[in-house]
Amino acid sequence: MNLLLIILPVFIIFSIGYIGQKFIGFDIKSISTAALYLMSPFLAFRTFYTNELTMDYFYIVLFSLLLTTILLIVVWITAISMKATRSELSAMILGGVFMNSGNYGAPVVLFAFGAVGFDYAVIMMVFQSLLMNTVGIFFAAMGGEEKSTLRQSAQRVIRMPLMYAAFLGIGLQLVSVSIPTAVMEAVSLIADASIPTVMLVLGMQLAAISRKRVAYRYVSAVSIIRMVASPLIAVGILYFMPVNDLLKAVVIVQASMPAAANTTMLALQFGTEPDLVSFTTFFTTLISIITIPVILFFLGV
Repeated sequence: MNLLLIILPVFIIFSIGYIGQKFIGFDIKSISTAALYLMSPFLAFRTFYTNELTMDYFYIVLFSLLLTTILLIVVWITAISMKATRSELSAMILGGVFMNSGNYGAPVVLFAFGAVGFDYAVIMMVFQSLLMNTVGIFFAAMGGEEKSTLRQSAQRVIRMPLMYAAFLGIGLQLVSVSIPTAVMEAVSLIADASIPTVMLVLGMQLAAISRKRVAYRYVSAVSIIRMVASPLIAVGILYFMPVNDLLKAVVIVQASMPAAANTTMLALQFGTEPDLVSFTTFFTTLISIITIPVILFFLGV
């Protein structure tokens, strides 16, 4: 019951966005652009600035890079075998590679493992966000309506403010620069607004989905990769890493999370099969009500 209470706020926010789009109607792309370019950089800056760098940070970064690389290969092979188009391949990568480690994974970890586990979850959440807003944007741009070239996709990544905000946060932390309280309060207000905004955008996009245009066979394939293959790959990677049991449990739970809500925002921004991406996010989030408790059970929680 307590776990369901942790998950419940996510579905409430989805529902509010869904209802708002159905009965009022919004320019979804404008809202997603504001979240991507104005709000998310403040969240990245605050997290990197306020979380101290340790050796555990290195292992989390290494784990995330390995998991992302292996999942990319798995999704790519799956897409080729299913004869997916370039746009469908990019949508499958967005849904299969990037997990909702922030506004879903972090609260679950907090409930299951306490404050120390939550600190690990935050570090992984930030680096996953950085990967999503570099690697994810690269593939979203490649499969978008404009059919960007490799060079154009790379240029879009370079223009993303989130990456620079993260590096700025790390730099100021390392040189021990103290930011005035009033400034940090303003940063926090914008940062705190980014997560619910992204969740609202997902709910809005779900309301705008035309079911006839959703390729359910791709949704099924990506869902299996995200909810089954990802945690199994995580276990395999951790077998070779000298980390403590708590950190192992946290990253396995994070790797088991459904597709990230931010992927819908990226799909909208670049026109990369947004219906396919958003429905994948919705479906994996729905089935996570069953899969996440199973993962926690096997971890001995």
